[in-house]
Amino acid sequence: MINKIGIIGGGNLGMAIAEGLIQSGFINPGHILITRRSIEHLHALERKGVLVSTHNEDALNYAGLIILAVKPFQVDEVLTKMKEGFKKGKHILVSVVTGVGIPHLASLVPDQIPIVRAMPNTAIAIRESMTCLAGKDVNPEQFQEIMEIFNQLGSAVRIEEKLMDAATVLGACGTAFAMRYIRANIQGGIEIGFDAATASLIAAQTVKGAAELLLKKQTHPEQEIDKVTTPKGCTIAGLNEMEHRGFSSSLIKGLVASYQKIGHD
Repeated sequence: MINKIGIIGGGNLGMAIAEGLIQSGFINPGHILITRRSIEHLHALERKGVLVSTHNEDALNYAGLIILAVKPFQVDEVLTKMKEGFKKGKHILVSVVTGVGIPHLASLVPDQIPIVRAMPNTAIAIRESMTCLAGKDVNPEQFQEIMEIFNQLGSAVRIEEKLMDAATVLGACGTAFAMRYIRANIQGGIEIGFDAATASLIAAQTVKGAAELLLKKQTHPEQEIDKVTTPKGCTIAGLNEMEHRGFSSSLIKGLVASYQKIGHD
């Protein structure tokens, strides 16, 4: 049973995780310890009861679940210094560091330390993240507990680690792609008569509602599209024009281009 959490790296992501877990009521603030070189940035969390420290080793001594939330270039240095503090049977390492795979993480900690790699997106700041998880040497009960943690911060799904790059594109880059669609929607709304604020509200809420329809009804997008496309109607006219201009093709090509960029660089 995971009852104490140590977060290594009190940057935006580390703080968002701590804040989200507190807001959800999932864990007592006093059962979280978060580290950062400059703890003045952590005073707001400290006032809520979260323990703070400038020493990463304090997190290992305090908690069994360790969430690694540092920059990718810091991973080797941080884990190498902490390696002797990891104890088999006590610690589980969860990494939310982009681009650092499980084999590399495993090379920096003692053998058989359970490792979970998590890929959240920026919506974790409002507890609406889509987080993809993959693990090594983690038993089903441990993995389920970690899934539950990230379900407090949005939704979580288990995938194979070989799909993590694809998950980054679809779930993390996908946030930017969705924002670009919303921005274009707003621009179009202004052109047909709305002021910017009203167009922004309509565009954002419409996208939110469309996503909720799929999530709650578990339907295919085409089923929902069919409900608003009538013969000779304005919806089908707009959809067909977008397709003629390459809407779906451009989006798919953009996803593939992002995926190829990860693989080559």
